[in-house]
Amino acid sequence: MKLMPPNQPWSGIFPPMVTPLKDRDQLDYAGLERLIEHMLAGGVHGIFILGTTGEAPSLSYRLRRALVETTCKLVRGRVPILVGITDTAFVEAVKLAQFAAESGAAAGVLAAPYYFPNSQAELMEYLRHLIPELPFPVFLYNMPSHTKTTFEIDVLREAMHVPEIIGIKDSSGHMLYFHQLVRLRRERPDWSLLMGPEELLAESLFFGGNGGIAGGANLFPRLFVNLFEACQAAKLDEVRRLQTRILEISSNLYRIGKYSSSIIKGLKCALHQKGICDDFMAEPFHRFRQEERQMVQDCLRKLESSDSF
Repeated sequence: MKLMPPNQPWSGIFPPMVTPLKDRDQLDYAGLERLIEHMLAGGVHGIFILGTTGEAPSLSYRLRRALVETTCKLVRGRVPILVGITDTAFVEAVKLAQFAAESGAAAGVLAAPYYFPNSQAELMEYLRHLIPELPFPVFLYNMPSHTKTTFEIDVLREAMHVPEIIGIKDSSGHMLYFHQLVRLRRERPDWSLLMGPEELLAESLFFGGNGGIAGGANLFPRLFVNLFEACQAAKLDEVRRLQTRILEISSNLYRIGKYSSSIIKGLKCALHQKGICDDFMAEPFHRFRQEERQMVQDCLRKLESSDSF
């Protein structure tokens, strides 16, 4: 199992891996292997599976375990693997965490239980009950658009006293909130602050973030790794150039079709057109139709014509 150095923040680019599927409840095993090797060849610092981009809530428990087990075997300890363990059922979150740790995953990623909104007091109580039963360290996952619940600053201040909670992925898209996280982190310097929306990646790195969980790194891993390294080296002109390329991906590939799932559909379709993996989508979503697939092909051709990719 590949681990980050102890007592230091996790840093770098951790793609939230799409889940290659061949059918409703069947992994695309060959595509999964190609995707993993594609991302590792791009220099990513870890891989996050069973997140939003991985369509985790739409996958059966059997399929989630198959993905965890196969991914850990294919990665072979070359980078740490983070596993999303969010669930509406407490016991299922624990079971998946235990299975993931036994398979070789390094850490879990936990959003607030969704469906029923949580009060902040209930959320903290949930963490106090759940964390002691988990076999590995955990990142919190702030995703209020999907969970209806924000990890507010007072709760995070309490969570910092729990050694097994090692950081947070913020997908709120609100930089004021992120700046509050940066200030809060002074109370625990080993905490990791990871940015979700890739459009804010460069800004977050300059203001104290440690890395990004960027969906576009499935497709263009080297681009995101280069941006991270340019930020580390304070090469401002290079950062501006690379962040502009990332915004081109967001403004074009992720805007095809009027769907809430357009980002995942666009990534999967582009990966399929590059010969990496199938683009089957978990129900209730479906892969792009022919007109949209042509738009993805045109967009991909335009993006790849740049030497930045």
